[in-house]
Amino acid sequence: MSYLQMYADCIQVKNISTDYNCLFSHIKNPAEGLKISVIVPARDEADNICKTLNALRLQKDENGFALNPQLYEVLVLANNCTDDTFETAQNYQQKYPDFSLHVARVQLPPQKANIGFVRRLLMDEAYRRLCQKPDHEGIIASTDGDTQVDSCWVFHIIQEIAKGCDAVGGRILTRKEHCISRLYHLRDVAYRSLLAQAEALLDPEAHDPWPRHYQYFGASMAVTCSTYHQVGRLPQVPFLEDNAFYQALQRMDARIRKTPAVKAYTSTRLSGRVAIGFSEQLKKWSCYDEHGFNQEAEQAKAWLIKFKNKNLLRQCWRSYLANGFYEEELLQQIAEDFFLDPKCLHLEITTNVYFGELWENVRKKISKGKWGKSWELVHISVAIKDLRAFVNNPILNISQTNPA
Repeated sequence: MSYLQMYADCIQVKNISTDYNCLFSHIKNPAEGLKISVIVPARDEADNICKTLNALRLQKDENGFALNPQLYEVLVLANNCTDDTFETAQNYQQKYPDFSLHVARVQLPPQKANIGFVRRLLMDEAYRRLCQKPDHEGIIASTDGDTQVDSCWVFHIIQEIAKGCDAVGGRILTRKEHCISRLYHLRDVAYRSLLAQAEALLDPEAHDPWPRHYQYFGASMAVTCSTYHQVGRLPQVPFLEDNAFYQALQRMDARIRKTPAVKAYTSTRLSGRVAIGFSEQLKKWSCYDEHGFNQEAEQAKAWLIKFKNKNLLRQCWRSYLANGFYEEELLQQIAEDFFLDPKCLHLEITTNVYFGELWENVRKKISKGKWGKSWELVHISVAIKDLRAFVNNPILNISQTNPA
């Protein structure tokens, strides 16, 4: 490959006005064996982008052998940068011409200069490229410019999708940095991890068995092209777009695998690139000691009741779909636990095609009703203790755990 060819692959697109579909129009068609297109939004990441690209370039299989470079490509979009992110990524591509890396940059207007718009733009481009293949199928994967994926990240994503999953959420780990917010972060991780284990015990799903984790975030996530299209693409929100996408996947009963095998490592910086996100949460926690705030969480018992009844409600819904009826006593029990009218639950069961949509509706109702108001928040250490007691002895009887 000549220098001119390499430079053309990294050319900056100009005069694109409001049409951003041509950002990567200068690059060649995807390789015939391409399975996965990895997108990397990057804003002022000149100090981190090479580490991110190194991790993606040096991907291996489970035996430690280098992954076939034809299996995946990487799309980097340097957006609204005030540093040398684009030039650094451009130089990286020229240094490693056999690495299927494609770089572009864009200066977005204020109303579009947000991570939600940029990640959607990139995922749409990955979808467009993968759909050029004869089978119109492939995997869209996402990470961030301050994140380094594990050496087998691509391999394990492909493996999980091959097992029949529609989407994969990777475990996101933070680097060990000495900051005041780390204790709060570790407590939060322990709490959410125990919730994931309790849910796996009370409402198991065949496509996402234990061990599993609780994360589906933009720094380490993937989805098939067909599912991306079916769910209506990434929601158009300025931030927390990954959370909105996860909720959309859940609503349509997508088979989401949250495997510990797919993992990535990210920073714990307090100066984030988005208005609302992980860095802002860390900044908030860093002020807790100074202002005397407690780190609170929803009680373990409340979650156990929700998980148990979610499973029972799923049984009723499946029975109705298969047979046209369900056990009325079972539905009555669920209604009593949630302080809801059984007619309300009956309507949800008989009108929802997807259980995920049914559960989202029920969850909103109980959170706003008498049941949701019956539970006070507790210190997170108390919730962790109670959750740990349950997962260590899941035979515990939780039928009497409703609030008085």
